[in-house]
Amino acid sequence: MMFEFEYYAQKKGSCEALLSEGMTMAETGAQAEIDDLLRRAAATQRLAMERALAGVKVTPAQYAVLSIIVETPGLSNADIARIERLTPQTTSVIIANLERKRAVVRRAHETHGRIRRAQATEAGLRLLRDCRERLRGPYRRLGAAMPQGGETWVETWLTRLADAEV
Repeated sequence: MMFEFEYYAQKKGSCEALLSEGMTMAETGAQAEIDDLLRRAAATQRLAMERALAGVKVTPAQYAVLSIIVETPGLSNADIARIERLTPQTTSVIIANLERKRAVVRRAHETHGRIRRAQATEAGLRLLRDCRERLRGPYRRLGAAMPQGGETWVETWLTRLADAEV
């Protein structure tokens, strides 16, 4: 479905800049449509995750950070912030909330006293298992929406987007 160029110029305000970089009106519209679809798909998945995790009072951001801490123990707030593309302040709040749940503990770095390394507790490991169980439904929905044989190219494309410098 292709929208009118004027719609994007009015709504997005970025079409003139894209056209000045050599993109045609059709390319601009197609790129804006892809952007809109990605935004809507991400919002739908986030809502599904929020609903699935509500029963254990964990947010998708807390789930993501807890997953990283379990997979790579000993990371600092700054390390986690870089991985998740969050600000260090946001990461500190998320980890503090996980500490209140007794899912994570932070210990001072051996040589750099100000750096605190995060580790999951036994309660954190149980919480992560419970979260993953609750997320089976949203993950199945993702898999069911995947075109047959599309896993490889979709994952490659999304990885490139996620890893791109902005």
